[in-house]
Amino acid sequence: MTSTLEPEVGKARRRKEDARLITGRTRWTDNITLPGMLHLAVLRSPVAHARITRIDTSAALELPGVVAVYTASDLDPEGAIALPCAWPITPDMKHPRRPVLAADTVHFAGEGVAVVVARDAYLAHDALEAIDVDYEELPVVLDMEAALADGAPLVHPELETNRNALWVFDSGEAGTGGDVAAAIDEAGASDDAIVLTRRFRQQRLVPAFMEPRSTVVDPTGAQTTIWSATQVPHILKTMTALTLGLPEHKVRVIAPDVGGGFGGKIAVLPEETMAVLVALKLGRPVKWTESRSECMITAHHGRDQIQDITIAARRDGTITALKVDLIADMGAYLGLVTPGVPILGAFMFNAIYKIPAYRFACTNVFTNKTLTDAYRGAGRPEATFAIERIMDELAAELGMDPMRLREQNWIKHEEFPYTTVCGLTYDSGNYEAATGRAMELFDYEGLRREQQQRRESGDPVQLGLGISTYTEMCGLAPSRVLGSLSYGAGGWEHAAIRMLPTGKVEVVTGSSPHGQGHETAWSQIVADQLGVAFEDVEVIHGDTQSSHKGLDTYGSRSLTVGGIAVVKAAEKVVAKARKVAAHMMECSEDDLEFAEGKFTVRGTDKSTGIGDIALAVFAAHDLPDGIEPTLDAEAVYDPENFSFPHGTHLCAAEVDTETGRVRLRSYVCVDDVGRAVNPLIVEGQVHGGLAQGIAQALFEEAVHDESGTLTTGTFADYLLPSAADLPSFTTDRTETPATSNPLGVKGVGEAGTIASTPAVVNAVVDAVRHMGVNDIEMPCSPLRVWAAIHRRDPGGSGIGGAEAGGGLGSISSTEGGVQ
Repeated sequence: MTSTLEPEVGKARRRKEDARLITGRTRWTDNITLPGMLHLAVLRSPVAHARITRIDTSAALELPGVVAVYTASDLDPEGAIALPCAWPITPDMKHPRRPVLAADTVHFAGEGVAVVVARDAYLAHDALEAIDVDYEELPVVLDMEAALADGAPLVHPELETNRNALWVFDSGEAGTGGDVAAAIDEAGASDDAIVLTRRFRQQRLVPAFMEPRSTVVDPTGAQTTIWSATQVPHILKTMTALTLGLPEHKVRVIAPDVGGGFGGKIAVLPEETMAVLVALKLGRPVKWTESRSECMITAHHGRDQIQDITIAARRDGTITALKVDLIADMGAYLGLVTPGVPILGAFMFNAIYKIPAYRFACTNVFTNKTLTDAYRGAGRPEATFAIERIMDELAAELGMDPMRLREQNWIKHEEFPYTTVCGLTYDSGNYEAATGRAMELFDYEGLRREQQQRRESGDPVQLGLGISTYTEMCGLAPSRVLGSLSYGAGGWEHAAIRMLPTGKVEVVTGSSPHGQGHETAWSQIVADQLGVAFEDVEVIHGDTQSSHKGLDTYGSRSLTVGGIAVVKAAEKVVAKARKVAAHMMECSEDDLEFAEGKFTVRGTDKSTGIGDIALAVFAAHDLPDGIEPTLDAEAVYDPENFSFPHGTHLCAAEVDTETGRVRLRSYVCVDDVGRAVNPLIVEGQVHGGLAQGIAQALFEEAVHDESGTLTTGTFADYLLPSAADLPSFTTDRTETPATSNPLGVKGVGEAGTIASTPAVVNAVVDAVRHMGVNDIEMPCSPLRVWAAIHRRDPGGSGIGGAEAGGGLGSISSTEGGVQ
């Protein structure tokens, strides 16, 4: 055992996983083939709202290779199966039953109405055309405000309303701050204050992960085994057992390598449930893999909010109150955490600012569209966008530099820990340091001078500077906080460490990766904790039989919760090894020091390595009395607090005022994610997050026509940026370690997405503000930018025109579009 191992935490190691992932030497769910396996294809409704008056499957059943065709009455004759929603945010929340297949009525275009089982996937899909379905179309409601109006068509008539729930937080009532109404009234009545109201629109987005969703079910063994491209194998196991009434110990879920998720794979899918039902019915393995077009219309969407923001401030720039009124589109059904997504942002609209009075109200609404659920950031990007946009608007109204306004109101580094107006305690941070470094890298003052020169010269290409000084709460936990919000699960995470006789180490984690680099980061953590070589650590995950306990991956929780569980398990291994080492070296435990994998008797050169102890424990020839022959240990970690990464993102955008074309000239971000376990992984996470946040600002939008059909259902219409559409990013980090966990780490997976969208939109608006523009609805396509400059509404009816916007985001990114 060497005593000269370099520390692993903080080292920019290449990821262990990448060799197999990028060369295809791995196993995705759709690669799995089992003996006798059948294939499923789902017939989906072409209309958004209709009664099903007839389904004739007889012709499909006669086709060669077709084994069975099932409708809702076949799979669920009692109509008793309801897919789960784990977050009833209010006691009176409306929760319509979400079936595996629609029985009498379809509620969105793409809802499944029948499933074909065939000997191969091509035969199954071909057979769909032979199923004859008659629909009696019903009125659709697509606009959120229209859905709340008296006399609106009802998505679920049995609920007698399209309102899902109203959730309110008021700092005055909660005792965490002042009375918002009084503060706004006072500001409105004073000549020395200002009240500003703006409406922002968070468009609907598609998670668009690389690997489409897929599931394979094998009912032929002692257990029913489900392979699924999922972020949540443990949750899927429990929910499947509860939903179908199966013994949980007879259900096994395996998440093989998963090609991206971004929140889009946290669901318990109708298709997963359907596959289990079909497999059990036939007693044979079955597989379902969606096409990309299916994914676009039926995988849950993200965002989709109307945000009415009111801010009050004194004329010197000091904020006195903030009021937020949201309307959030649930779509036609509730997913696993759908109704709770907007309230995850409720605690972040105040952001990094000292706001004395705050009120948040969110009305969740049903529409005849695909359901929404978590998408990278889940509520917090929406909150950051609103507060950072309104800060720019306030600065413009006051005639202040927008960075100066932010500095005046943010929490200073010496004020940490700081309890916000929402009652959260930010444990650490240094906004001044991150901003100072970002301003230096960006050349903020020089760019402001260039901006003024362009305005004075009448240059048709104007320059805008966008700012986003963000923080987020991540590491979804603690369990007690989630319980207070009526969330249906905890926020803890589990880990186990197995010391092998040869000194090698197996780490079992309940956190299930889908691209984040767990195998590398966990190996680095354990290498330092136990003093073993990085290469000697193997990380096991994603199988509920080998990793029997966990709460999986979402909300930037893997490192700050799952990684700390690994640390806690390692501490228990060391504690066990200490007792054996003291016995082996005939000394007191109190006389032992542990470092770099060795126990040394204090003041001597007498030592023994943890690998030698593992072998001695395996042999069990001479152990202390009462000591079991194992060093293995497990731990469950439930944080006392969230973690709060922060940073400053700055964007320079050039806007061609004659064509509306936007070009991102430079992008600088300085993030503080606490202690970085692997800076290379951190940088990769930030880059990926920036791409998704910028895509919302400039490219992506899920658009439905007036009948409820998704008109952006392919990548020809739904624009995803390529590397050619994005600038080179200048990234850097400052470091204020978290005080809430022993590694000092904070989350990073969602930071880039949360921060970048308002930075880009602020830059675009800033470029043309002198032309009378104070908002451009996302995505800021060339047509929307041009229309804003020329005072025209491309959507046709303001905020409500977004659904009829005619695919404004589909203007080519190479032919006069965003570059």
